[in-house]
Amino acid sequence: MIHARAIGALMLAATLPGCVMVHAREVVEAPAASAAPIAAVASVAQPAPVPPPAPAGPAPLQVPNFSYVTIPMEITVNKPVKDVWARIGKYCDIAEWFQIAAGCTITSGVDNEVGAVRSIGAEILVAKTEYSYAYTQPVREGRPYNLYHGNLEARAIDANTTKLLYTLVYDLSLVPGDDAAKAADVERRRVAFTRALGNMKILAEGGTLPPPAPRP
Repeated sequence: MIHARAIGALMLAATLPGCVMVHAREVVEAPAASAAPIAAVASVAQPAPVPPPAPAGPAPLQVPNFSYVTIPMEITVNKPVKDVWARIGKYCDIAEWFQIAAGCTITSGVDNEVGAVRSIGAEILVAKTEYSYAYTQPVREGRPYNLYHGNLEARAIDANTTKLLYTLVYDLSLVPGDDAAKAADVERRRVAFTRALGNMKILAEGGTLPPPAPRP
């Protein structure tokens, strides 16, 4: 295509005498850029942003129908609290006042410090004060966790008298059987640990323990 201005120049040169056309440049117009591709790009729908996943809620309870039972026991000792605790309050003293023939050793951690594990029940020391400590038992493979905890405390009544308190907590719903079987389990533990408290009193007051009770 010859540009319109070039054609006009040629025509003018032909009509004017003595005018010499030195050079005529053919200008080719480039075809106009099509706007269709842009419009097409603009019309492509952008994917909607994917919302972040909702935070996961807590996992379901392993034992949804739990039934925690508390067994509180106590005994009075005729000795000052400091002397009582020095005699029966070390973490492995349980072997003596519970009369466990195999004894007790610390298998992990520092004796009498939080985190210590004793060989009896693989029990872990989870809390302590000057005259108390609390422990739990670990999770066993293939068994629902019953949250078993024990707490032993020596509490001063006066300068020469101390109260020993032993409290057990565990999930009674995991004890097999009917209500009578569950009540029997609570009573069995109460008898065993009440006897242990009696042994602590004997030891703290300087006495000698009787022979151990037969194991059921």
